Amino acid sequence: MLEEIKQYWSERSTSYTQENLAELNSEKNKLWGEVFSRYICDDFKGKKVLDIGCGPGIFSILLSKLGAEVSALDYTSDMIEYAKQNALNHNAQIDFFIGDAHHLEFEDNSFDVVVSRNLTWNLSNPKKAYEDWYRVLKKDGKLFNVDANWYLQLYDKKQNEIYQKDRKKIAELGLSDHMTNHYLNAKKMEEIAKMLPLSRIERPKWDKEVLSSIGFKIIACDRNFYQEIWNEEEKLMFNATPIFLILAQK
Repeated sequence: MLEEIKQYWSERSTSYTQENLAELNSEKNKLWGEVFSRYICDDFKGKKVLDIGCGPGIFSILLSKLGAEVSALDYTSDMIEYAKQNALNHNAQIDFFIGDAHHLEFEDNSFDVVVSRNLTWNLSNPKKAYEDWYRVLKKDGKLFNVDANWYLQLYDKKQNEIYQKDRKKIAELGLSDHMTNHYLNAKKMEEIAKMLPLSRIERPKWDKEVLSSIGFKIIACDRNFYQEIWNEEEKLMFNATPIFLILAQK
Protein backbone atom coordinates (compact mmCIF):
# COMPACT_ATOMS: atom_id res chain seq x y z
CA MET A 1 0.00 0.00 0.00
CA LEU A 2 2.79 2.42 0.93
CA GLU A 3 4.47 1.81 -2.40
CA GLU A 4 1.24 2.55 -4.28
CA ILE A 5 0.83 5.78 -2.32
CA LYS A 6 4.47 6.64 -2.99
CA GLN A 7 4.01 6.06 -6.72
CA TYR A 8 0.84 8.17 -6.82
CA TRP A 9 2.49 11.16 -5.16
CA SER A 10 5.61 10.74 -7.29
CA GLU A 11 3.44 10.97 -10.39
CA ARG A 12 1.62 13.97 -8.97
CA SER A 13 4.69 15.73 -7.57
CA THR A 14 5.03 18.23 -10.44
CA SER A 15 1.43 19.45 -10.43
CA TYR A 16 1.24 19.39 -6.63
CA THR A 17 4.40 21.50 -6.42
CA GLN A 18 2.93 24.04 -8.83
CA GLU A 19 -0.22 24.29 -6.70
CA ASN A 20 1.79 24.77 -3.52
CA LEU A 21 4.12 27.36 -5.04
CA ALA A 22 1.10 29.38 -6.12
CA GLU A 23 -0.02 29.27 -2.50
CA LEU A 24 3.42 30.33 -1.25
CA ASN A 25 3.41 33.30 -3.63
CA SER A 26 -0.07 34.46 -2.66
CA GLU A 27 -1.62 36.16 0.36
CA LYS A 28 -1.69 32.71 2.03
CA ASN A 29 1.99 33.18 2.80
CA LYS A 30 1.00 35.84 5.33
CA LEU A 31 -2.12 33.96 6.48
CA TRP A 32 -0.19 30.79 7.35
CA GLY A 33 2.40 32.85 9.20
CA GLU A 34 -0.34 34.42 11.30
CA VAL A 35 -1.86 30.99 11.98
CA PHE A 36 1.48 29.54 13.10
CA SER A 37 2.12 32.49 15.42
CA ARG A 38 -1.36 32.38 16.91
CA TYR A 39 -1.67 28.63 17.42
CA ILE A 40 1.90 27.50 18.05
CA CYS A 41 4.07 30.35 19.37
CA ASP A 42 4.90 34.02 18.86
CA ASP A 43 8.63 33.49 18.39
CA PHE A 44 10.03 30.53 16.46
CA LYS A 45 13.67 31.57 16.81
CA GLY A 46 15.64 28.52 17.96
CA LYS A 47 12.58 26.25 17.92
CA LYS A 48 13.25 22.82 16.45
CA VAL A 49 10.41 21.96 14.07
CA LEU A 50 9.72 18.72 12.20
CA ASP A 51 7.52 18.95 9.10
CA ILE A 52 6.18 15.44 8.43
CA GLY A 53 4.92 14.74 4.93
CA CYS A 54 6.47 18.01 3.80
CA GLY A 55 5.67 17.55 0.11
CA PRO A 56 7.26 20.41 -1.86
CA GLY A 57 8.25 22.08 1.39
CA ILE A 58 5.83 24.99 1.72
CA PHE A 59 5.26 24.71 5.49
CA SER A 60 9.00 24.09 5.94
CA ILE A 61 9.91 27.26 4.06
CA LEU A 62 7.39 29.42 5.90
CA LEU A 63 8.53 28.15 9.31
CA SER A 64 12.19 28.58 8.41
CA LYS A 65 11.46 32.18 7.42
CA LEU A 66 9.91 32.66 10.87
CA GLY A 67 13.20 31.62 12.47
CA ALA A 68 12.63 27.93 13.20
CA GLU A 69 15.29 25.24 12.79
CA VAL A 70 13.37 23.01 10.40
CA SER A 71 13.75 19.33 9.56
CA ALA A 72 11.44 18.11 6.81
CA LEU A 73 10.52 14.54 5.94
CA ASP A 74 8.62 12.93 3.08
CA TYR A 75 8.28 9.35 1.85
CA THR A 76 8.57 10.41 -1.79
CA SER A 77 12.01 11.26 -3.16
CA ASP A 78 10.51 13.32 -6.02
CA MET A 79 8.74 15.57 -3.49
CA ILE A 80 11.97 15.99 -1.52
CA GLU A 81 13.84 17.04 -4.65
CA TYR A 82 11.21 19.69 -5.40
CA ALA A 83 11.28 20.78 -1.76
CA LYS A 84 15.07 21.18 -1.82
CA GLN A 85 14.86 23.34 -4.94
CA ASN A 86 12.03 25.44 -3.51
CA ALA A 87 13.98 25.98 -0.30
CA LEU A 88 17.04 27.03 -2.30
CA ASN A 89 14.96 29.47 -4.35
CA HIS A 90 13.58 31.04 -1.16
CA ASN A 91 16.89 31.07 0.75
CA ALA A 92 15.44 28.78 3.44
CA GLN A 93 17.79 26.63 5.52
CA ILE A 94 16.11 23.24 5.94
CA ASP A 95 17.36 19.70 6.60
CA PHE A 96 15.51 17.24 4.36
CA PHE A 97 14.99 13.53 4.95
CA ILE A 98 13.31 10.69 3.06
CA GLY A 99 11.46 8.50 5.54
CA ASP A 100 8.32 6.81 6.80
CA ALA A 101 5.97 8.88 8.97
CA HIS A 102 5.12 5.73 10.94
CA HIS A 103 8.76 5.07 11.95
CA LEU A 104 10.74 8.27 12.42
CA GLU A 105 14.52 7.93 12.58
CA PHE A 106 14.90 10.70 15.15
CA GLU A 107 15.75 10.44 18.83
CA ASP A 108 13.17 10.78 21.58
CA ASN A 109 12.36 14.33 22.72
CA SER A 110 14.03 15.96 19.71
CA PHE A 111 11.55 18.61 18.57
CA ASP A 112 9.62 21.52 20.02
CA VAL A 113 7.00 21.32 17.28
CA VAL A 114 5.71 18.73 14.81
CA VAL A 115 3.62 20.03 11.90
CA SER A 116 1.75 18.13 9.22
CA ARG A 117 -0.76 18.94 6.50
CA ASN A 118 -2.92 16.58 4.43
CA LEU A 119 -0.84 13.58 5.44
CA THR A 120 -2.59 11.57 8.14
CA TRP A 121 -5.42 10.46 5.84
CA ASN A 122 -2.71 8.83 3.64
CA LEU A 123 -1.35 6.66 6.44
CA SER A 124 -1.90 2.91 6.72
CA ASN A 125 -1.56 3.04 10.53
CA PRO A 126 -2.24 6.61 11.67
CA LYS A 127 -2.36 5.68 15.37
CA LYS A 128 1.14 4.22 15.14
CA ALA A 129 2.30 7.40 13.40
CA TYR A 130 0.78 9.63 16.08
CA GLU A 131 2.54 7.55 18.75
CA ASP A 132 5.90 8.07 17.05
CA TRP A 133 5.26 11.79 16.64
CA TYR A 134 4.55 11.94 20.37
CA ARG A 135 7.86 10.17 21.02
CA VAL A 136 10.01 12.67 19.13
CA LEU A 137 8.36 15.71 20.74
CA LYS A 138 9.95 17.33 23.77
CA LYS A 139 7.96 17.73 26.97
CA ASP A 140 5.33 20.43 26.35
CA GLY A 141 6.03 20.15 22.62
CA LYS A 142 3.15 20.81 20.24
CA LEU A 143 1.62 18.88 17.36
CA PHE A 144 -0.04 21.05 14.70
CA ASN A 145 -2.02 19.02 12.18
CA VAL A 146 -4.23 20.18 9.32
CA ASP A 147 -6.24 17.55 7.45
CA ALA A 148 -9.75 16.71 6.24
CA ASN A 149 -12.22 13.85 5.82
CA TRP A 150 -10.83 13.17 2.36
CA TYR A 151 -12.78 10.44 0.51
CA LEU A 152 -15.38 9.94 3.23
CA GLN A 153 -17.89 10.19 0.38
CA LEU A 154 -16.87 6.66 -0.65
CA TYR A 155 -18.51 5.30 2.50
CA ASP A 156 -20.99 7.86 3.78
CA LYS A 157 -24.22 8.29 1.78
CA LYS A 158 -25.00 11.79 3.04
CA GLN A 159 -21.42 12.88 2.45
CA ASN A 160 -21.57 11.50 -1.08
CA GLU A 161 -24.75 13.46 -1.84
CA ILE A 162 -23.02 16.70 -0.81
CA TYR A 163 -19.91 15.73 -2.76
CA GLN A 164 -21.87 15.05 -5.96
CA LYS A 165 -23.77 18.34 -5.66
CA ASP A 166 -20.44 20.12 -5.37
CA ARG A 167 -19.13 18.43 -8.53
CA LYS A 168 -22.27 19.45 -10.41
CA LYS A 169 -22.01 23.05 -9.26
CA ILE A 170 -18.34 23.24 -10.20
CA ALA A 171 -19.16 21.95 -13.69
CA GLU A 172 -22.00 24.45 -14.09
CA LEU A 173 -19.63 27.29 -13.22
CA GLY A 174 -17.12 26.04 -15.78
CA LEU A 175 -14.34 25.59 -13.24
CA SER A 176 -11.62 22.96 -13.44
CA ASP A 177 -12.53 20.47 -10.71
CA HIS A 178 -9.51 19.60 -8.56
CA MET A 179 -11.28 16.50 -7.24
CA THR A 180 -11.88 14.90 -10.63
CA ASN A 181 -9.36 16.55 -12.95
CA HIS A 182 -7.41 14.02 -15.01
CA TYR A 183 -3.96 15.18 -13.85
CA LEU A 184 -4.76 13.96 -10.35
CA ASN A 185 -5.42 10.43 -11.59
CA ALA A 186 -8.52 10.61 -9.38
CA LYS A 187 -9.62 7.01 -9.92
CA LYS A 188 -6.28 5.66 -8.79
CA MET A 189 -6.40 7.77 -5.64
CA GLU A 190 -9.93 6.55 -4.91
CA GLU A 191 -8.76 2.94 -5.10
CA ILE A 192 -5.91 3.70 -2.69
CA ALA A 193 -8.28 5.59 -0.37
CA LYS A 194 -10.48 2.50 -0.12
CA MET A 195 -7.56 0.67 1.49
CA LEU A 196 -6.83 3.42 4.02
CA PRO A 197 -8.48 3.34 7.47
CA LEU A 198 -9.21 7.06 7.84
CA SER A 199 -11.22 7.26 4.60
CA ARG A 200 -14.22 5.80 6.43
CA ILE A 201 -13.81 7.40 9.88
CA GLU A 202 -15.37 10.61 11.17
CA ARG A 203 -12.67 13.16 11.84
CA PRO A 204 -11.39 15.07 13.77
CA LYS A 205 -13.36 13.19 16.45
CA TRP A 206 -11.18 10.13 15.89
CA ASP A 207 -7.98 12.20 16.08
CA LYS A 208 -8.97 13.81 19.38
CA GLU A 209 -9.75 10.45 20.96
CA VAL A 210 -6.56 8.77 19.74
CA LEU A 211 -4.27 11.66 20.58
CA SER A 212 -5.73 11.83 24.08
CA SER A 213 -5.26 8.08 24.57
CA ILE A 214 -1.58 8.41 23.59
CA GLY A 215 -1.02 11.11 26.19
CA PHE A 216 -1.52 14.36 24.30
CA LYS A 217 -3.48 17.24 25.77
CA ILE A 218 -5.85 18.66 23.16
CA ILE A 219 -5.41 22.42 23.05
CA ALA A 220 -7.55 23.29 20.03
CA CYS A 221 -9.73 21.54 17.49
CA ASP A 222 -11.18 23.89 14.88
CA ARG A 223 -13.58 22.46 12.30
CA ASN A 224 -14.13 25.89 10.74
CA PHE A 225 -10.45 26.61 10.22
CA TYR A 226 -10.89 26.52 6.45
CA GLN A 227 -12.89 29.76 6.60
CA GLU A 228 -9.81 31.82 7.32
CA ILE A 229 -7.31 30.09 5.04
CA TRP A 230 -9.25 29.08 1.90
CA ASN A 231 -10.35 31.46 -0.84
CA GLU A 232 -13.90 31.38 -2.17
CA GLU A 233 -13.12 28.98 -5.00
CA GLU A 234 -11.50 26.50 -2.60
CA LYS A 235 -14.46 26.71 -0.24
CA LEU A 236 -16.70 25.84 -3.19
CA MET A 237 -14.37 23.15 -4.56
CA PHE A 238 -13.90 21.32 -1.26
CA ASN A 239 -17.20 22.13 0.42
CA ALA A 240 -17.84 18.47 1.28
CA THR A 241 -14.41 18.02 2.86
CA PRO A 242 -13.36 21.22 4.68
CA ILE A 243 -9.96 21.14 6.34
CA PHE A 244 -9.81 21.09 10.12
CA LEU A 245 -7.03 22.06 12.51
CA ILE A 246 -6.04 20.13 15.59
CA LEU A 247 -3.42 21.32 18.07
CA ALA A 248 -2.17 19.03 20.82
CA GLN A 249 0.56 19.25 23.44
CA LYS A 250 2.76 16.55 24.97
